[in-house]
Amino acid sequence: MDKFDDATSSNSASLNRGTIDVAQVAVESRGYWATVLNRLKYDKVTIVCFVVLLLIILSAVFADILSPADPYKTSMIKRLKPIGYPGYILGSDELGRDMFTRLLYGGRLSLIMGIMPVVYALLVGGALGLFAGFMGGKINMAIMRTIDVFYAFPSVLLAIAISGTLGAGIGNAIVSLTIVFISPIARITESVTTQVRSFDYVEAARASGAGSLTIIRVQVLSNVLGPVFIYATSLISVSIILASGLSFLGLGTEPPEPEWGLMLNTLRQSIYVTPWVAALPGVAIFFTSLSFNLLSDGLRSAMDVRM
Repeated sequence: MDKFDDATSSNSASLNRGTIDVAQVAVESRGYWATVLNRLKYDKVTIVCFVVLLLIILSAVFADILSPADPYKTSMIKRLKPIGYPGYILGSDELGRDMFTRLLYGGRLSLIMGIMPVVYALLVGGALGLFAGFMGGKINMAIMRTIDVFYAFPSVLLAIAISGTLGAGIGNAIVSLTIVFISPIARITESVTTQVRSFDYVEAARASGAGSLTIIRVQVLSNVLGPVFIYATSLISVSIILASGLSFLGLGTEPPEPEWGLMLNTLRQSIYVTPWVAALPGVAIFFTSLSFNLLSDGLRSAMDVRM
């Protein structure tokens, strides 16, 4: 009975230690995210950028409610009106269309063409980088050398070349930008995964008999997702600029659809008549891309916490 009691006490102590360890991990996890949120709370630049982006996104989503006019309605009598003209808060474009309305609706296409390529590239490039980094060896070599072929080309030239081959259109522009962003996301994901797979808890999971998919899903993915997500967020600002550039060159959105890059193209000949109105789409592109960039920097700084 004494041996049985000793064994029971030993098992109870082990269970208690296991419970304490799990609770400690949970507390540390909550402590980490609480620290991240606390650092974000005092980062005024990140908060301002988040508010600006939220307003831009909401104004684009609810453009039907906020817009005072039809974005496609033209009026040659009221073309190129200055900012503050009665009935035109931000003036009118070269065809007499309300600029405020065009900017609101243009935000929809600009945000879609800026965010969707990064999302698609995150799924494809993240999967390729995760698989290559975890498997290593010849598989890693084959995948990453193929990725390096695309990474060797400048992103602007590659996007123009692919869009020029596929033809103008929103869908083709998104495809071209997705291909451009797959390679940098795959490289970052592969680099982080290679570091994570050498950690002790991954080796312990492998020694316990866990399968590769289980290890990737439980041990690896949770540690890789954060850095890769922050990097992908920084690419949104680049994607918005590239998408606007494609539309400016006639390789993205086609008239008469409102899109900030296309609006810059159509208004460039009016810059000497109404320079402030012609500059409005560029201002929208600037503040949106800058806000995404600063928001990504703020998230990176807040999550760089040493426990």
